[in-house]
Amino acid sequence: MNDGFLHKYFLNNSSKLLHKWNHYFDIYERHLSRFRGKKLVMLEIGVFGGGSLDMWRAYLGPDAQIVGVDINPDCKKFESEGIEIFIGSQDDPKLMNEILRKYSNISIVLDDGSHIMRHMNASFELLYDCLDANGVYIVEDTHTCYWPEYDGGLRQENSFIEKVKNKIDELNAVHTREKVAVSTFTKSTDSICIYDSIVVFEKRPQGVRQAPITGPM
Repeated sequence: MNDGFLHKYFLNNSSKLLHKWNHYFDIYERHLSRFRGKKLVMLEIGVFGGGSLDMWRAYLGPDAQIVGVDINPDCKKFESEGIEIFIGSQDDPKLMNEILRKYSNISIVLDDGSHIMRHMNASFELLYDCLDANGVYIVEDTHTCYWPEYDGGLRQENSFIEKVKNKIDELNAVHTREKVAVSTFTKSTDSICIYDSIVVFEKRPQGVRQAPITGPM
């Protein structure tokens, strides 16, 4: 249930810097409320002023382990109980493998990093398959997919939003009559939700498809 916790936290924040678009909060709560009060690991790419790490810990509860990634070494100062920060680039396989070795049960990934296409694409490829079977992968600020200064552009082949369009076909691969191969992504993904500036991937193992008919024949 959406109780507005995150938006209230944001509006009342008076400690560490926290920068979000207002319409993000309903999206967060729609997809993350089921994780509240559970023992889990959340990985946030992009630490900025450290405020969002504290917000996620407050929202998810004391049993949540929050992991941050940022290229700025100064972000280490934002570590606290239940919050660990790794320094490095989000497209560095060595760094991501280090995180996955320590935290092999990540339930939530939030990419709020550089918003550069090659970084967004690389992080997704490195992390999505390693996410918990019922986890959530969120990429925000995807409006940069349309901006050349982030290596984006409308229908730019290598933009993350174009990857998402292809993933829609991959999600429905079983219906394409072998034109799109059934992949690990197909088998492990329940939904792709596309919003203004946010894309959310919900994982859940796909079951056997059935289409029964009920009622009088």
